Amino acid sequence: MSENRRVHFIPPRPVQREKRVGIYCRVSSNSMEQLKSLVNQVSALTRLTAVTPNWLLVDTYIDIASGKSGSKRKEFIRMLEDCQAKNIEIVMTKNISRFGRDTVEVLESLHKLREHGVRVIFEQEGLDTADTDSELMISIIESIAQAENESRSENIKWGYRRHAAQGTSKLYNRKCYGYENDEEGLLAIKKDEAKNVRLIFELYLRGLSIIGIKRELEKRRIKTPTGKEKWSKRTIDVMLSNEKYIGVVRLLHSSEHEEHYISENNHPAIISKEKFEAVQIEKKRSNVVKGEDGNRRKSRKYSSKKEGG
Repeated sequence: MSENRRVHFIPPRPVQREKRVGIYCRVSSNSMEQLKSLVNQVSALTRLTAVTPNWLLVDTYIDIASGKSGSKRKEFIRMLEDCQAKNIEIVMTKNISRFGRDTVEVLESLHKLREHGVRVIFEQEGLDTADTDSELMISIIESIAQAENESRSENIKWGYRRHAAQGTSKLYNRKCYGYENDEEGLLAIKKDEAKNVRLIFELYLRGLSIIGIKRELEKRRIKTPTGKEKWSKRTIDVMLSNEKYIGVVRLLHSSEHEEHYISENNHPAIISKEKFEAVQIEKKRSNVVKGEDGNRRKSRKYSSKKEGG
């Protein structure tokens, strides 16, 4: 062997232990559209886990639960328990809105997982708790959650407008006192309640005030829409102005909407248009009186007409 020959010892590379990964997915219902979304979530995250070196997918947690507080998320709880038991080291999820129902829950869950040394990756936002400072993560999550809530709110409003314009909104057939939904979900007259609706309109046109009508209904032991014995003046007042009793339904007609929709002859009428209009004229007249100085001002709303009953 030559004296100039050198031999260098190269130690073997340590075998890297595989990181145990769990996937968490959630959808809000078991509709076909939502289940398709669920399949897409699981597939995308499974592929991402498979192509990442030294990652081992050990479990998938799937919840079908709404984003409302109080809805049970058994799989989410099981995932947290597995993380606490050190069975999971990395949690993969599609986005922040799927991980938690609100910002507070997201931050609380992240805090728990951080205590157990668990890394959480939000695939859609490109967020990784291993690379992000705690305070920065909180700030990012809050801003993203706010943006998502605003976007979700706009989508819901758009959906309302679209269904209202197409005449397919279920709100057109939302029942009120005097009506029930038939087998097809359409409004149908409920005879016993409709009789009481007609009585209220008749009593008002006979000259009874709303307080007078209240007393008469209670005297006859007619129950309120919620089954109570004592009637609210507000309930009677609203009923006397409810266009639904003439077969008309208006949607999105509050001041915050630029347009609104009206469905005439939407369902069978309980009150004739003539009688309804007569009540509205009388209500306007009764709610405005002339003072001694000649100025018009509001009178006492529920007692401006003569008492009766």
